[in-house]
Amino acid sequence: MDFIFPISYAQEAASSAPSLTYNLFLFGGMFVLFYFVLWRPQSKRAKEHKELVDGIDKGDEVMTSGGLMGKVTRVNEEYVAIEVAKEVELKLQKSAIAAALPKGTINQI
Repeated sequence: MDFIFPISYAQEAASSAPSLTYNLFLFGGMFVLFYFVLWRPQSKRAKEHKELVDGIDKGDEVMTSGGLMGKVTRVNEEYVAIEVAKEVELKLQKSAIAAALPKGTINQI
């Protein structure tokens, strides 16, 4: 087995331990990776959704997270009412709105 792992290398590897600087660099790199891969994109999406929900007004056409499309008829601080068919109105929480649609989208479908 000496031809694969020389004795001097095996003794040197067993006696040395990773330095504190290396460990700090490793954990710091993992934190930065976690920030850019998970935390930052999620906070960006949450901010965009909050701006979308705050910008909803009467007459806007929206799609809910359940896939319903309708025209906003009333807006409160936490709730909206959307008309999904003639004289059919649903009351939803604002957080259930997934997207604002361009005007006339419902009529084209």
